Amino acid sequence: MRVLGEQEWRSRQDAHRERVGRWTGPHRRRQRAGEKHPVMDFLFTYYSHRPSLLERWHPGIGVALDGGREFLARRGYREIAEGVALDPAVLTPKRLDTVRFVHGLLGAVQSRRPNLGCFGLHEWAMVYRTSPGDVRHEAWPLRLGHDGTDEVVESMPIRCSHHDAFRFFTAPARPLNALQPTRQDQVAQEQPGCLHNNMDLFKWAYKLDPLVPAELVADCFELAVEIRELDMRASPYDLAALGYPPIAIETPEGRADYARAQRAFAERAAPLRSRLLRHCAELLDPEPLPA
Repeated sequence: MRVLGEQEWRSRQDAHRERVGRWTGPHRRRQRAGEKHPVMDFLFTYYSHRPSLLERWHPGIGVALDGGREFLARRGYREIAEGVALDPAVLTPKRLDTVRFVHGLLGAVQSRRPNLGCFGLHEWAMVYRTSPGDVRHEAWPLRLGHDGTDEVVESMPIRCSHHDAFRFFTAPARPLNALQPTRQDQVAQEQPGCLHNNMDLFKWAYKLDPLVPAELVADCFELAVEIRELDMRASPYDLAALGYPPIAIETPEGRADYARAQRAFAERAAPLRSRLLRHCAELLDPEPLPA
């Protein structure tokens, strides 16, 4: 059992709230104003972790907080000799099933080499053969128009391995994908070069909340923010007016730029995946909490 002094954990808690407030604050302001954001909303709508939960600091399991009696108001905390800590009883059978799945998925992904040849065509496949009123971000124009977007989809091979991206493909685009990923073969299909797989590290981190340190959840969220920006810069939408200059993946130069950024994100995601795997392994073999 590691013990954090009150000054240390309060400092970490304040730093965490300030850090994630860079994103939760603007999101709340947009919500109050009824404004949609084609890039940032995804991180708070597709992902189900509420801003208030992202802002809430936890030390993770196996850490006692000296002077932390205020945490007793939260579910799962109890008082021990060293302070206040999470009770391992929060690791219910259902939570353990989640830990096992996350551990298995991340371990499988970690064992594979990254595939960098998709060029972000999943976003293009989501608007393939649609009309203006059918696109998800209807307030923003397509850089090449609907006909030009369709031509790009038809001129390049699509190799999307991520089920949660593939399921949003339009019906005419699905047969064009080299793979037909399903939920059942998720562990067998996902790979570490995929932007959505690396964004999903945030999902797997918050699925383990509060059992893992809040800083790890925030690290994964910050990476997801940056990946989402690349994802939409390489999309068919023209978001330059929002400060997102396009990456023209329909050109050789654009594809090279995309692959370089994709590789860099895969390299940054690898240590986060390793940290999550380490926490999963510890959760699957926990030590008893002192009386």
